[in-house]
Amino acid sequence: MVSDPLLAWRAEFPIVETCAYLVSHSLGAMPRSVRTELNQFADEWDRRGVRAWQASERDGVQASSGWWEIGRETGNLLAPILGVAPNTITMHQNATVAQWIAVSCLSFTSARNKIVLQDLDFPTNHYLFEGCRKRGAEIVYVKSDDRIRAPIDRIVDAIEDRTALVPISLVLFRSACLQDVAPIIEKAHRVGARVILDCYQAAGTIPLDLAGLGADFAVGGSVKWLCGGPGAGYLYVRPDLITELMPANVGWAGHAAPFAFETGAIRYASGVERFQSGTPNVPSLYSARAGYKIVGQIGVPAIREKSLRLTRRLMDAAAQHGWTLNTPDADAERGGSVVIDMPNGAAVAQALIARDVIVDHRPDAGIRIAPHFYSTDAEIDRAIAVMDELSTTKGREGA
Repeated sequence: MVSDPLLAWRAEFPIVETCAYLVSHSLGAMPRSVRTELNQFADEWDRRGVRAWQASERDGVQASSGWWEIGRETGNLLAPILGVAPNTITMHQNATVAQWIAVSCLSFTSARNKIVLQDLDFPTNHYLFEGCRKRGAEIVYVKSDDRIRAPIDRIVDAIEDRTALVPISLVLFRSACLQDVAPIIEKAHRVGARVILDCYQAAGTIPLDLAGLGADFAVGGSVKWLCGGPGAGYLYVRPDLITELMPANVGWAGHAAPFAFETGAIRYASGVERFQSGTPNVPSLYSARAGYKIVGQIGVPAIREKSLRLTRRLMDAAAQHGWTLNTPDADAERGGSVVIDMPNGAAVAQALIARDVIVDHRPDAGIRIAPHFYSTDAEIDRAIAVMDELSTTKGREGA
């Protein structure tokens, strides 16, 4: 039997005692300590009211830094997971909002107005950047040859002197393909373009060094591998760009003196707060902290090692059953999920969920299965056994 020290964390996630929870690529299991964090929020609101925005002291010692600082504090918990410096992250409602703040730093009224996208990206990214056509942007899609990988060389070739922006996913949501984005960032910087790196399907399961990659921006959310729940998206800005860029999509929290309530054009905060929008989503940031702390304490390299072992176990079993794998085989090209395509896949996925094997299904992809550090080998084997039974049953029903 393989020694698995990460299972010591299993007790921190109550849902895993009720089902085989293999859907962390969609919504990570809730840490038990989320209740403690949210109780703290409720207690502060209850006992301090409006004073909760500011720091409090007890017996001459700071007891709470106040809600106004929670965005910076939460971002700094996330910073080592992303491999970036402290005070380079702002927290937002979701990754779409974070990307819109980043893109609002750019103008598309000159000859440099081209946005290069990949066709396999998450749909919200297409919707968002298509909206930039109204601001003068030209959108160029780089087509893939299959549903699994994007042609990195074609993306690099599409980046030229007219390119203003390249949004790119580190891990593709349909196939869990881990993309080599370094050549894209290098080419973009060589021609003077910016890069927004979407880390949603990577952060918390893939070791990251965004500072080393040199990404201009990075976005994502806490819903998935970070086990932080909804409502806590993030925006990283490269340190040397923080004082240079002036986002148009900005709110009062981005002002140099928000409580002066100055009217007219904004006077930007000097630090990363200039990328803030309006009033922070305080309860979501409290809940996100619980997952960040656990992932940070375990360390993403250890999580990645276990992820590769369990996803390999899944893939080997799927191959033995003759099922189609829509996920890269090589460890270096695979994120934390395995995508298995089979006849009647959507119906099989629903039947799995009915039997407390929690997965999901995506059109043109298949059944997505995602073990995390709290998952067991036995849960992988159970999922495969139930899929085998269901595929036979559903095959007969569909005949």
